Amino acid sequence: MTLQAKLDAFKADFKAGKPPYNAPADIHPVMERATADLIASGAASRALKVGDIAPLFTLKDPEGNAVSSADRLARGPLVLTFYRGVWCPYCNMELQALQAFLPEIENNGASLLAISPQIAANSRKSQRINELQFPILSDPRNDVAAAFGLRFELPPYLIELYKNLRNDLPTFNDDPAWTLPMPARYVIGQDGVIRYAEVNPDYTQRPEPDAMLDALRG
Repeated sequence: MTLQAKLDAFKADFKAGKPPYNAPADIHPVMERATADLIASGAASRALKVGDIAPLFTLKDPEGNAVSSADRLARGPLVLTFYRGVWCPYCNMELQALQAFLPEIENNGASLLAISPQIAANSRKSQRINELQFPILSDPRNDVAAAFGLRFELPPYLIELYKNLRNDLPTFNDDPAWTLPMPARYVIGQDGVIRYAEVNPDYTQRPEPDAMLDALRG
């Protein structure tokens, strides 16, 4: 089954109120409105694209070790995935798909980094529950996401819904601002130029891992 097929199947069960989330019917129009508003804002069109120079960054992994994109690029191409957090089931399924694809990434001389705004403890949880063998980096205040044009503020009506659902982003991220990155995937060449870019204002839609194969092969 493809990644998107898995996401679509999960979404259908989620909207149907099935376990384990048992989501009430009244939350779905609010979430769909927020997605539609983000798409209509044109935010995705302002994110970095193929041919742009990727900003360099240094972020910490869950053990507090600094990971530098410049150091990674010195060794080969770099794959970046920006995701919302361990609380997002769509993100977890994408991380699992990327883990399965990791040998193909490494066989092409590239490395993979995942970036989210969550604190180290939640990154460790992401690694544990998804059985990941690549680093997850914490991006405080979504500053690196902002450099890629991915950071956005949640609208007040969605913040209210998240509070009611006890989806406490300020605690997850140790940041009072209610911001998230649009899910995105990049392949960056050793020259720093973006070879592949996929930005999804609809968080339920994710590209297949093999969509970046041509970019990995250069």
